[in-house]
Amino acid sequence: MFDLSTLAIFRAVVHERGVTRAATRLRRAPSNVTTRIKQLERALGVTLFARDGRSVALTPAGKDLLPYAERLLALAREAREALSAARPHGLLRLGAIESFAAGILPDLLTRYRALCPDVSIDLAIEPADTLLARLRRFEIDAALVARPDDPADIGPYASDVVGIDDIVLVTAVGRAPVTHPRELGAARMVCLGQGDACGLRHRAQAWLASGGVRPRHVIEVGSNHALFAWVATGAAYGFVPRSTLSRAAHSNAVMWHPIGPIGAVDTLLVWREGHCPRALDVLRSMLVAGDA
Repeated sequence: MFDLSTLAIFRAVVHERGVTRAATRLRRAPSNVTTRIKQLERALGVTLFARDGRSVALTPAGKDLLPYAERLLALAREAREALSAARPHGLLRLGAIESFAAGILPDLLTRYRALCPDVSIDLAIEPADTLLARLRRFEIDAALVARPDDPADIGPYASDVVGIDDIVLVTAVGRAPVTHPRELGAARMVCLGQGDACGLRHRAQAWLASGGVRPRHVIEVGSNHALFAWVATGAAYGFVPRSTLSRAAHSNAVMWHPIGPIGAVDTLLVWREGHCPRALDVLRSMLVAGDA
């Protein structure tokens, strides 16, 4: 009825949101892409795209087909890898929340590349909810996220605990050690503007609430670099995983304070059950063995 090549064309049109961009990505003529999509629609007896000039949108039938196409293409890639040479190769699409990417991930990937030089890594640094959505759409192979308070948030995926980090309070250098939330007074709080994607803000607020403190002013920033810059000026305090401190640009200008057991958080490697390419399996083994 259809082959993997046709499914790859269908997926490219979906992801690129248009025939012309999909053709450029696939290095095909736009007319060839259009013809293959029409052939697929005829073979299935449905319309897959609603067309409006140069833009396209999935019809209900197209939305139904997409997850099956993603699964078939992923299985085909894994089959090729399983039957190829012993050393992993190809593309590993990995997602990570920023706190992990800014902490131990650089050293981990350096060791991984030395072990698997034939594997190319496509790294996406995004909030956990975005990464899990991309995992569901087969856009990434696995994601490194913090364990959420509600296990249901992980969804129907396989996961391994690959590390434990501590969320700590960070303040400018020079202030007295903070042992209770009330000691922060009316200072402003700075945090990543990504919602409660990894549970960090939730845990920070729970610790503050345990001492009857509710921040009057919350500054949202887009990166850990900006967060540390704010804290270093003494204008605000923040909360970060302790693993990020060694690589922070302003690490010499900030000091950290433990917030107790509430700050302990597991790091999870999450992937789709039954879809673990060999390149991912090597990374998983390194993480589980504590080689991070």
